[in-house]
Amino acid sequence: MKKIVVIGPESTGKTTLAKQLAVHYKTVLVEEFARQYIDELDRPYEQKDLLQIAKGQIKNEDLQSTKAKKILICDTDLIVIEIWSTVKYGKIDEWISNQILTRKYDLYLLCGIDIPWEFDEQREHPNFRKELYQMYLNRLVFYDKEIVALTGNQLIRLSKAIEKIDKL
Repeated sequence: MKKIVVIGPESTGKTTLAKQLAVHYKTVLVEEFARQYIDELDRPYEQKDLLQIAKGQIKNEDLQSTKAKKILICDTDLIVIEIWSTVKYGKIDEWISNQILTRKYDLYLLCGIDIPWEFDEQREHPNFRKELYQMYLNRLVFYDKEIVALTGNQLIRLSKAIEKIDKL
């Protein structure tokens, strides 16, 4: 099975693209666990919550991977939590770092910042997108991941993503 991760700064069309890819390939989607987790909190999230979010994300991914056939689409992975934790708290939990090193994915679709930022109560960095994009790119290169950088409107991104996935 090929595991595809859609990744990038907030408000770059990741969830839209992940859903489109899951429909196109008639497969399951691993949704972003952080959204549900934060929505259910009765307080502001803290650094300790990021570990619980990471564990929930992996649990969901492992569950969904049993339902997928040839392709699994992931609307995020732990690199997102690594960057989130580093930016907000200046450090990352060791368990999360270890999971990043051991979990394997076949392709990362890095969504560019050329889509306008849209407000969402969970989004925090409308003026820091360029720097965040560079952080994502740097981490993916550091971890020696297979990357496709996607820009343009949603149709262009979807077309480029399908083209690359079909070549896997």
